Amino acid sequence: MPSRICRCPDGPGFDMKLPLVNAKTIIKILVLKGYKQVRQSGSHVQFKNDKGILITVPLHPGRDIGRGLLRKIIRDMELTREEFIKLLEKI
Repeated sequence: MPSRICRCPDGPGFDMKLPLVNAKTIIKILVLKGYKQVRQSGSHVQFKNDKGILITVPLHPGRDIGRGLLRKIIRDMELTREEFIKLLEKI
């Protein structure tokens, strides 16, 4: 019998949705975490940290960053979802 995944908020399989954020908010968090802007090509800004990790953020005014790209940026920053949400609350 396959195991069931609990989808309740307190259960182990709950997948909390990430909030929609704009590029300026992501950039504030990147700077807070020690990333520095290294270049910009059109509407894409690249940030790099001391470890050499490069993160590209699309800077489109009036548009939010998609959840898939946001997950990728969070993963590249080596943060957990919970850590990212705590940083959002600081800003």
